[in-house]
Amino acid sequence: MQALPLALMAFILYVAAASWQALALARRVPPRNALVRGFGTLGLLCHLPLAVGLLDKGDSLLPGFSTSVVLAGALAVLVLLVVSLFKPVLNVATGLFPLAGVVLLLAVEWPSPEKASGMTPGIALHALSSALAFALLAIAAVQAILLGVQNQALRHHHIRGVVQSLPPLTTMERVLFELIWAGMILLTLAIASGFVFVDNMFAQHLVHKTVLSLAAWVIFAALLVGHHRLGWRGMRAVRWTLGGYMMLLLAYFGSKFVLEVLLARP
Repeated sequence: MQALPLALMAFILYVAAASWQALALARRVPPRNALVRGFGTLGLLCHLPLAVGLLDKGDSLLPGFSTSVVLAGALAVLVLLVVSLFKPVLNVATGLFPLAGVVLLLAVEWPSPEKASGMTPGIALHALSSALAFALLAIAAVQAILLGVQNQALRHHHIRGVVQSLPPLTTMERVLFELIWAGMILLTLAIASGFVFVDNMFAQHLVHKTVLSLAAWVIFAALLVGHHRLGWRGMRAVRWTLGGYMMLLLAYFGSKFVLEVLLARP
């Protein structure tokens, strides 16, 4: 199987889906949710074999940087496609789909030297819950960006264009906090299973991930408490969501990027 042509096909399909959704947001074309999901699903079908194939390269327990981002991208796309069947979150595809395609192209030309092998059930639970938490909170982060755009536009009385195509502000906020709640449950499971099943969570190369993951958990927990107790919403919710997700992004990929890319160490 030629990896690059398949990655290019996935990228083109993702961009096609994202472009149509973006044009629909701009009210240039009619909404076609089935079309966007169809292109996204075809892109994912091209994406998944490459993601699985990258795991067959190398000899270590945990996947390397490029393999990790490709797997996370595939899972985020899959979660978005499923959640969009029940919640109005398909607009997130405008940002998520192209990003998944770009990291796939980069990873095909720059594979990790490591693979995930010999996972115990406990480690598998930790890895799966971590990946699902990352995917859900990635969707929440893009949802927060759209909510921020909508909030600012309404504040300045700009009610045409993208704002007209988005769901009502209250719906956008409700979906955002539903995504954060679901992501927090999975993130809690990931952290707890890590302490139980991963030997020495504060060991070298894991201490940064552990501390930053806990910091992200605290930020999201504070946001949920603030929303429930103090009525936090609007731009404050957007900022806290993006801050928590940036912390999680650093936790999941920051140390891998430094070690494997900047320092060129496997």
